[in-house]
Amino acid sequence: MNDQQIARLLIQWIAPMLVISTALFIFGLFIAAHTQAAYHFSNFSATTPLHIYATTGKKPAGMTPSEIKKIYNLPEAGGKGTIVIVGAYNDKAIAQDLADFDAAFALPACTKQNGCFTQHLMSAKGSDNSGWDLETALDVEWAHAIAPSAKILLVEAKTASGANLLAALDYAAAQKGTSAISMSWGGAEFPEETSLDSHFVSASGAPFFASSGDNGAGASWPASSPKVIAVGGTSLQLTPTGMLIKETAWQGSGGGVSAYEKEPPFQASYTIPKAKGMRAIPDVSYDADPKSGFPIIHNGVWRTAGGTSAGAPQWAAIAALGQGASDVAFYKDKATPNTTSFFRDILTGVNGSCGFYCTARAHYDYVTGLGTPQTATF
Repeated sequence: MNDQQIARLLIQWIAPMLVISTALFIFGLFIAAHTQAAYHFSNFSATTPLHIYATTGKKPAGMTPSEIKKIYNLPEAGGKGTIVIVGAYNDKAIAQDLADFDAAFALPACTKQNGCFTQHLMSAKGSDNSGWDLETALDVEWAHAIAPSAKILLVEAKTASGANLLAALDYAAAQKGTSAISMSWGGAEFPEETSLDSHFVSASGAPFFASSGDNGAGASWPASSPKVIAVGGTSLQLTPTGMLIKETAWQGSGGGVSAYEKEPPFQASYTIPKAKGMRAIPDVSYDADPKSGFPIIHNGVWRTAGGTSAGAPQWAAIAALGQGASDVAFYKDKATPNTTSFFRDILTGVNGSCGFYCTARAHYDYVTGLGTPQTATF
């Protein structure tokens, strides 16, 4: 067989393969586009960005309330109004868990009996859910730890569906005397999200906080709403005595540019690089690394937990301490000459391999936002 005959055979074999490969590629693009287009709010089901680092049994292990307050320059006591935690299902053990947590860290008692703690079920038929129960324990216990004089209202949606969570949010937003509303959950964005921004307006003027997610680079809802303060994650390196050595970006911190929400005025005036007129997240950040995580107790068992879900309720508690937290205030404070009085700028760390959008840097970045708190007064 000569060279020309070999060439003809190769062409006869390769050409059909190229046609098939091209067809499969185009079909794959069609399926991906169709799947993306088919994802709507009706499909939304929230997940909790929570990670359990260790189960420690009868003793707490991890950051103590006093240690985290020193790191973030927060007062030991204080808090006004009501911190609203919006979750899902029905954590039947939370009242006892909170009592056990308070006793372990010598915190003021926050109970249903003394009027500090209220649990509101959106459905009397709400059932237990082990994952959401742990999230609830983290949110309620640590919101109280940071702002021990504030009241806690836990609002639990029937399920984690978008419709049920919106109903719970509407109930939370209608409450008077609210200092902040925390949402330690999220999911993929969807086209209708811009029409839902009105749900994040509180009758009390309270700010909404949402976790940015634990899957690294990428935007999520409700953190992507310009009416919500998106909370990313950091990692703390500590001495054996709990003193801070260094704070870096946590690799799981969610962040990026929204596919649907336009850039809000408070970000446009700050001039966020490469936002291209769209909403950038996160706005701020907080310790999220499970290795420098927070002790929680559920049903008598202590665990050490992390994730960006830890930041939303604790930032909500900071709002209850200072009564001045808002996205507008945050970006204004960051732009002042004394910015270090308000935020610790996170300069190192990544949450993926997407280059600029995955790398922490000075001023604002898509991993840690403006940085972590250095005060409760914004």
